Formats: sequence, C-alpha cells, structure tokens
Amino acid sequence: MDWKKERDLLIAQTLAFVQSVAGKKTDVEAVPDEMPAASPHVEAAAAEIREIFERPVVAPHNTFPVSAPVSGIAPASDFRTEIQARIESFRAHQERFDREREEYFSATLAKARAAIRNDTAPPPSRPVSR
Repeated sequence: MDWKKERDLLIAQTLAFVQSVAGKKTDVEAVPDEMPAASPHVEAAAAEIREIFERPVVAPHNTFPVSAPVSGIAPASDFRTEIQARIESFRAHQERFDREREEYFSATLAKARAAIRNDTAPPPSRPVSR
C-alpha cells in the first residue's frame, strides 16, 4: 500500500472515530483494513483534510517550522488577553500578600516594643542550687 492510500485510510478511520465519539451516526460501522465506502460528506471532509496536508508551509527565516492552519483554534490575541489577565491577577494577589505581611510585621513589632516599654518589673530571679 502506498503512502497516499495509508493516509486516506487513516483520515477515514480518524473521521469515523471522531464521529463516534461526538455521538454522530456514521455510515462506517467498523473500519476494515481497506478503504471503506464513505458517504459524500465524509469524502468532502477527507478531500479538505488532504488539501490542508498537501499545502506547502513556508516558515519565516530563523523560526521554528509552522504547521498548517487548523480551524477551531482561538486566535493568538485571545490567548494573549487571557495570559495578561492572569498575570494581572497574580500581581494583585502578590501585592495583597506583601501588604498583609507588612501589616502583620508592623503590628507584631509594635506589640513587642510596647511589651518592652511596659515591662518595668525586674526579671524573675533564678533559684540558687546548692
């Protein structure tokens, strides 16, 4: 079997699996070892997938290879917005922790200083051991 037939079989199997997971009824009950007879909408989807895989991908200079565009993925701006929102939330959280820690330190230090000022009694004497 040449690679194109293997690719087409894999596409058909994958599409049948996706449809079975999604709960859609499919014409293919079980995918045999050879290409199954597919309905026109399956053929159209397979042709679209073949076209995407056969499309040449040109990467800019000094970058990692870019895969073919896939529909259903949110644009980069949505990811950027979400990341920025998470960073701002994290910063606000850290600033609150810093503020609370500083307030706790100041209160504890003030209590310690007040206790030192108010402690006019001499320290307790140690019992003399013989």
